[in-house]
Amino acid sequence: MKYIWQETPAEDNETIEKLAESLQVSKVVSKLLVDRGIKDFESAKAFFRPDLSQLHDPFLMEDMEKAVNRLSDALSKDEKIMVYGDYDVDGSSSVALMVLFLRKLTSNYIFYQPDRYDEGYGISEAGIEKAKSENVKLIIALDCGTKAIEKIALANQYQIDVIVCDHHTPGAALPNAFAILNPKKETCPYPFKELCGCGIGFKLIQGFAIHQGWKTEDILEYLDLVTLAIGADIVPIVDENRVLAYFGLQQINENARLGIKKLLETNNKKSSITISDLVFIIAPRVNAAGRISHANAAVEMLLVEDELEAQEWCNKINNFNNERKDLDKDITSDALQIIQNDDFYVDSNSTVVWNASWHKGVVGIVASRIIENYYKPTIVLAISGDEATGSARSVKGFDVHEALEKCSDLLTKFGGHKYAAGLSLKIENLIPFRDKFESIVKETITKEQLQPKIMVDATISTEELIPDLPNNPLPKIYRICEQFGPFGPKNMRPIFRINGLLDTGYSRIVGENHLKFSLKCPATHMTINGIGFKLGHKIDLLKSEKPVDLVANLEVNEYMGNISLQLNVKDFEYSN
Repeated sequence: MKYIWQETPAEDNETIEKLAESLQVSKVVSKLLVDRGIKDFESAKAFFRPDLSQLHDPFLMEDMEKAVNRLSDALSKDEKIMVYGDYDVDGSSSVALMVLFLRKLTSNYIFYQPDRYDEGYGISEAGIEKAKSENVKLIIALDCGTKAIEKIALANQYQIDVIVCDHHTPGAALPNAFAILNPKKETCPYPFKELCGCGIGFKLIQGFAIHQGWKTEDILEYLDLVTLAIGADIVPIVDENRVLAYFGLQQINENARLGIKKLLETNNKKSSITISDLVFIIAPRVNAAGRISHANAAVEMLLVEDELEAQEWCNKINNFNNERKDLDKDITSDALQIIQNDDFYVDSNSTVVWNASWHKGVVGIVASRIIENYYKPTIVLAISGDEATGSARSVKGFDVHEALEKCSDLLTKFGGHKYAAGLSLKIENLIPFRDKFESIVKETITKEQLQPKIMVDATISTEELIPDLPNNPLPKIYRICEQFGPFGPKNMRPIFRINGLLDTGYSRIVGENHLKFSLKCPATHMTINGIGFKLGHKIDLLKSEKPVDLVANLEVNEYMGNISLQLNVKDFEYSN
C-alpha cells in the first residue's frame, strides 16, 4: 500500500517561538506542543503534570444526580443490583469496575454479560428476564443501553429501574431509563464528550463518592480498568481521558491488579507498562474471551484475588487468544480471496464480504486487516441461520455509523461509533445492502479519504538524535517527547521525518516480513538501528546503496541491560 507523507504545517510561528523560549525547548518540541493546543506556560504545565483537579465535576453530566440518588437508595434498602455490560474490553472492564466498587458496599448484586452469539451486543431480552428471575430492582447498564428502547421498556414493565452509563451515539429517540449518563446526548452539558463506557461508569462512582463525602483519592484503585478501556476503545487521550490514563498507568506500574499482572508476565512484559502494552497485550486477550467463549471469563480474570486462580484464568484467556489468532488468519485469507476474485470490488469505494463458515467473534479484527490491504470502509459479516451479523470499520475521516444509519431500512440492528460499528441484517438483504452501502460511500467519501496517509509531526536532523549527556544514551528530543504520554488518539506518539540515511550493509528481514534496519548518518557518522514492521518487501530499496528518507517514532531498545535509541519505521523512500 502506497502512503502519502503529510507533514502538519507550522501555522503559528510566533506562538511556537514564544513557547520555545518560555519552556527552554527546541522549536521542534514547541511545534509539537502547539499542534496539541498547548500555547503557553500554564497549559504546558497542566499537560506535562496531569492532576486530579483537572477531572470534571461528575454532576455536570445530565441525570447524574438522579443516578447517584437511585444507587444510594438501592444500597440503603439492600435492593438487588444487576451490573450489565457488553462483551468487549470496554464492557468487561466496566463490569469489573462496578462489581469491585459494589463489593465494598453490598453483597446483594450479580453481573451479566450477553452471549455474543445467542444474544448479540447491547441489552438483551434474556438479560432482562434474568434480572426479573433474580428479583433485581436496579440494573446498571455499562457501555450499552442508549438505543435499548424496547428492552428498557420491558425492564420498566417488570418494575426494574435502569441506569444507563454509555458513550455510543444516541438515535433519534432515547429509551425511558431511570437515568441516562451519556455525554453525547444533545441535551447533556458535560464538557468532555469522549469518555469510554468504563469512564462513564467511573464518573458514576465519582458522583457517588462526592455524595458520600469521600475524596477522589479513595476511588483511584479503579483507574487501571478505566485506562485499559480507554486504550482498547480508541477514544481520544486528551482532556479528562488523559488524566484518567495517566493515573491509571501509575497504578498498573506500581501495583498491578493480579489478573493484569499475570497476563503481562506470561507475555514477557515486565518493564514500564504503557498504553500500547494494554492495547496490544491485554486488550486482545480480554476481547478473546467474548469472541471465543464468553466474556464472563475476562471479568473473572479482572476480579480474581488468588494467585493460583489468577494463573488458571490467565492460561485460559491466553488459550482463547491463540484460537482467536488462528481464526483471524484463516478468515482474513478467505476474505482477501473473495475480494480478489469478484469484479464488484475492482473499482468499489467500500468492501462488504460475508460467509457462512466464518466465526462471528473475529469479523471486526478481519475488517481491520482488510483495510490494511484495501484502504476502504469495510464490513465483514458471519452468517448464522437466516441472519448475517458483523462489524464495520472505517478509514480516517469517514463516518461509517452515519453511512449505516442511511441503510437502516435494510438492517435489523446496528450501533457504534464513527470508525467502528456492529450490525445485523437478514440474509436476503445482503446484496441490496452491499449495493446501497457502496452507493452511499461513493456519494459521500472523498478521494483524499481513500488515500492512506502518514501524518508527520516534524522533520528532524540526525544531529538531534545524538545523546547530549555523557552517561545517557538517549537524545534530549526523545526524553522530552516521552513526557507527552500517555499516547493515543489526538495525542499520538510523534512521527518524525529523517532524511538522507544509508544502509550499513547489515539491515535484514526478520520474522515473517519485518525489516531490521542498521543505518548510518553521513553527517554525524553515527549508526542507528530500527525496526519496520511488515516492511520486509521493501528491502531492495534499502540495499540499493542510495540514501533514503524515512518516517518513524523514536523508541528505546533494551537488550542485555543495554539501552539505545531505536527507530520504529513506518515507511521509507529514496531521498529526493
